[in-house]
Amino acid sequence: MNRRLLVLTPLAAASALALSGCFFSDSDGPEMGCEILSDSGGSVVVGSGLPGDPAAPEPASGYRTGKKVVYSSKYMVATANPLASKAGCEVLKSGGSAVDAAVAVQAVLGLVEPQSSGIGGGAFMLHYNARTKAVTAYDGRETAPAAATENYIRWIDDTSNRTAPVPSARASGRSIGVPGAVKMLGLAHSEHGKKPWKDLFQPGIDLATNGFLISGRMSDAIAGAATNFLRDADATAAYLNADGTPKALGTTFKLPAYAATLTTLANGGADALYNGPLAQAIVDKAGVSVGANGAPITPSKLTLSDLSSYQAKKREAICTTYRATYMVCGMPPPSSGGLAVAQMLGIVENFDLASLKPTNIDGEGGKPTVMGVHLLSEAGRLAYADRNKYVADTDFVPLPGGSPAAMVDKNYLKSRAALISMTRSMGTAQPGTFGTATPSGTSTAPEAGTTHMTIVDREGNVVSMTTTVEAGFGSYHMTNGFILNNQLTDFDAPVDAAGLPIANRPGPGKRPRSSMAPTLVFKLNADGSAGDFALATGSPGGATIIQYVAKTVVGALDWGLDAQQATSLVDFGAANSATTNVGGEHPAIDTSNGGNNDPLVTGLRALGHTVNLNAQSSGIGTIMRSSVNGRSVLAGGADPRREGLVLGDSFKP
Repeated sequence: MNRRLLVLTPLAAASALALSGCFFSDSDGPEMGCEILSDSGGSVVVGSGLPGDPAAPEPASGYRTGKKVVYSSKYMVATANPLASKAGCEVLKSGGSAVDAAVAVQAVLGLVEPQSSGIGGGAFMLHYNARTKAVTAYDGRETAPAAATENYIRWIDDTSNRTAPVPSARASGRSIGVPGAVKMLGLAHSEHGKKPWKDLFQPGIDLATNGFLISGRMSDAIAGAATNFLRDADATAAYLNADGTPKALGTTFKLPAYAATLTTLANGGADALYNGPLAQAIVDKAGVSVGANGAPITPSKLTLSDLSSYQAKKREAICTTYRATYMVCGMPPPSSGGLAVAQMLGIVENFDLASLKPTNIDGEGGKPTVMGVHLLSEAGRLAYADRNKYVADTDFVPLPGGSPAAMVDKNYLKSRAALISMTRSMGTAQPGTFGTATPSGTSTAPEAGTTHMTIVDREGNVVSMTTTVEAGFGSYHMTNGFILNNQLTDFDAPVDAAGLPIANRPGPGKRPRSSMAPTLVFKLNADGSAGDFALATGSPGGATIIQYVAKTVVGALDWGLDAQQATSLVDFGAANSATTNVGGEHPAIDTSNGGNNDPLVTGLRALGHTVNLNAQSSGIGTIMRSSVNGRSVLAGGADPRREGLVLGDSFKP
């Protein structure tokens, strides 16, 4: 079939919001790419401002119905913002690698979604090299200053002032870790980049210089942080109007300081953030003791040496088999995400989940079954129990047995699965016991913020990368156009209520535990090795990331959902408490009368679950290898709970 680019009429463009993708032309015509394709065959350029442009600002929505799976022939990118997806797609279209695209995406996200991630934050990346078949985990997690003690976050001083940092641990300098995302991207690019590093920042530079229209999610985030911005002159100037009101939806936003910073990084490489004027500016801003409004702030103990000595790390991905059909790879510590997802899958593979697939499956993923939600939630309780006790930065605190092996052992997980009752929720699980484990306390540190990108390039290389400044707008400290993270609040207190030391306690140079869970899935070869790429996914969402990723993987692998259906599917799951999350924002869930009119909710309650119907804030981006008319293609889905968009050299099957 010959598919050619058509002129988009206003009527045709209006339908384009329901679809995301780029137009692919057969070999007899030029490749268009990176445009939105409508049902009528027309297209519109992202950021053009024409009807149907998904970058056109509209109020933030809890859930946008009607998103459809996107099919692409050669390359694809899924991010949480249309302008970021556009930047990454253009890099792929011009022959760039998946890592090249990730650099461009991160540079744009720090401008258009500053509440979630940026060059002042950290990231975790899984990379698949299609030529060598190697999976590499890149760790760009922030580190605590060398002067940090185990009480760094909870006390101003260990000996002379045992009061909490002001105005809070998060909004003080104490929450700011050495940013790691840029150094990690620099490392990955040195090994897998095809395009010059300096060329990858131009989309971000252009947007910061020429401006873009503030989106719904960004405007809501600015409004929520407005009071906290008043302590920081840079943040006030960037995000508030002259009269002190927050910049609103649809406002043209320019940030010359950010453009200048990206130019410095483009010309000076990743090291330009860790040495020289930018590094000094980070240290100076983290060290302020009085806010712009005169309020006291507890300063950081961050130094230039902390920045110059920072190292992004390559680690061994956690790869485990699933149902003797797939190999699932995740991020190792200091993220707990890969380990927890692997444990959940290893537990539920002892049950016939395929028979418990959602009912009334539609474009939104259908209605989850009571027992399907029950089993995954119970598996989550068991996995989080182990996570909370044993997982931290393994450069400082080893896992039981010194590696992930014991915690993902099939026999161990089968014994954990045996603790699940089919008639009653366990409520709160106890961690497993390992003979070699040092007695330790239980962690309770919360997490927030974050965004995710999933990318496949022309050569089949894949990036799944989750990136964050932790909470919305991080520490509210801003310098040179970018927000500084509050990642160190992901640490716990030194000991728990019983006085046992907590693995995830602060320490000099230590990386706080994360729940970020970039995930890659491969078909399993007969010899047990990883075969063809099958799926890549990940999500923001703090500690609930693990739940979002697990339900997406199960939705695709066990329930046969396509990339968009698995992504859109009701968010559900549980950490280690009696509460089970069921995303009330989803159209399949009836939240009226406290959920008592919804059979899923009442069924879970009958099993002893305390059901939380609050809206879930996932931002899942999924790309799967699929088949259309006997042809191997890419299929993508972006979370309808955010502003996400899938782009590539797309076509209509």
